[in-house]
Amino acid sequence: MALNLTQKQEVVAQVAEVAAKAHSLIAAEYAGTTVEQMTAMRKKAREIGVFLKVVKNTLASRAVAGTEFEGVKDALTGPLLYAFSIEEPGAAGRLIKEFAKTNDKLKAKVVSVEGKVFPPAHVDVLAALPTRDEALAMLARVLAEPAAMFARAVKAVADKQGEGAAPAEAPAAA
Repeated sequence: MALNLTQKQEVVAQVAEVAAKAHSLIAAEYAGTTVEQMTAMRKKAREIGVFLKVVKNTLASRAVAGTEFEGVKDALTGPLLYAFSIEEPGAAGRLIKEFAKTNDKLKAKVVSVEGKVFPPAHVDVLAALPTRDEALAMLARVLAEPAAMFARAVKAVADKQGEGAAPAEAPAAA
């Protein structure tokens, strides 16, 4: 179904708004993907904070103009699916990687993070980024470790001093 000018402007505005706040973008070839596969992918995308849209490349080029994803414009050829990570940088990578396992028609074409454009193989790198919860857990461990090391050192010194000290005498009963 062809879009009229107003509908095209709405699509460009919607994608531009998402692109302005997204952490990463993956443009992927999807030709040959079944409706059931696309529906499942869209459902999963909503659950994990990924904006997933099939858009004409000319409209996508206009939408990413002036954003950190502007560098992907030259790679936008053929029918593409656009996955923008809204909440976590690696979410789109995990989504595309997960669905590509069972769908050989789904292939990343370009990856973009923080204004840099990467080849399709970087989907694996993006997918390997920790989730927000994993990153917070790692940070908590890193912050807690110095205190734990200090406590172990104090205990070791106390234990060592306790070995060399004579047992205290009980006070005499009167």
